[in-house]
Amino acid sequence: MFQYFPTNYVWSLSTMIALNHGGNVGEIDAMCAPLLDAARGGDDLGTLAFYEAWKGGGDKLIALAEDDLAKGHKLSAGEKLGRAALYYCIAERMQAHGFDARLAMYQRSLALFAQSRTLARENCERVEIPFGDQHLSGLLVRAENTAGPAPIVVVMNGLDSTKEMLQKSVMGTLFARRGLSALFIDQPGTGEALRLHGMPAVYNTEVWASKIVDWLAQQPYVDAQRIGALGVSLGGYYCPRAVAFEPRFACGAVWGANHDWRAVQQARLNREGENPVPHYWKHVQWVFGATDMDDFLAKAENMHLNGVLDRIRVPFLVTHGDNDRQIPLKYAHQTFAQLVHCPKKDLFIFTAREGGVEHSSLDNPNNAGNQIADWLAEQLGGTTA
Repeated sequence: MFQYFPTNYVWSLSTMIALNHGGNVGEIDAMCAPLLDAARGGDDLGTLAFYEAWKGGGDKLIALAEDDLAKGHKLSAGEKLGRAALYYCIAERMQAHGFDARLAMYQRSLALFAQSRTLARENCERVEIPFGDQHLSGLLVRAENTAGPAPIVVVMNGLDSTKEMLQKSVMGTLFARRGLSALFIDQPGTGEALRLHGMPAVYNTEVWASKIVDWLAQQPYVDAQRIGALGVSLGGYYCPRAVAFEPRFACGAVWGANHDWRAVQQARLNREGENPVPHYWKHVQWVFGATDMDDFLAKAENMHLNGVLDRIRVPFLVTHGDNDRQIPLKYAHQTFAQLVHCPKKDLFIFTAREGGVEHSSLDNPNNAGNQIADWLAEQLGGTTA
């Protein structure tokens, strides 16, 4: 993986996310160059400087977009506001829970993403799915060149991603071009569900996944017999669990196998492997609604797939990067081995030959993403031609 900050994996990871989710390399270099010294202080120190640099980059783009709008150049403005929203999103992602400006920054990024989608006339619309007395928010990208109800892929977040980040990734176009719609969802513990509605993550993901399937089955543009699921990063736990307990999913896939996340937490306590975000332990306690470390570790005890995967009876794809420094490769083999009742199962290990060797292929998502999209299109009746 290209590490802009040679001694700091976590900061470099955020930089790669931005580069591979619609960011501009020149703008990112301008924001990051002044941070090289701060990055040497470790993951947690200096995150305020990171915030100010990336916010400043977003501010510049907003000012330029306002110039575009004054001239009636809506497409140009929409493009710039989309990048500004992404940079704000990255700035927010790197802060600890409790950082004073974090919620305001998140809300501002949501508004900018929405404005950008409208101005740029994107094939993407916000939807809200009833969930108890609240709702789960999603971004819907419609299948292209199809008539009638289309198959759809439900894309599930990881620990620290949001629906906007994933929609801005290669997945924002890969499925639609193959005749598949895609629903990028902020499930409990992520995005709006966590930040705006106070919904923590839960181990029994079927409680929210089934509500999503209920809602999709009622939409006239969805073929309810062809609903697939894709989990990214910690979604590599959420997705298999959802498919195991919600039989209406027609297939499932994971981009990074998160077979035993409880064991990963014990490894991280021993400083084994890399963390995805700074202030990691504060972050996971927030995500799971834990009162302290003991409470978090007790909740994490349920986060494994042993004894679960034999319930899956639909096609399933397991993928993993050969050099994943967050989640060891062995977990991909464990997930694959336990899919004993799948009519079709495949294991893709991304190596240096095709790229995408790091966690969820964040070093090079294009080739890996196309392989995953092709596999899902083949299962759901899309096109790969």
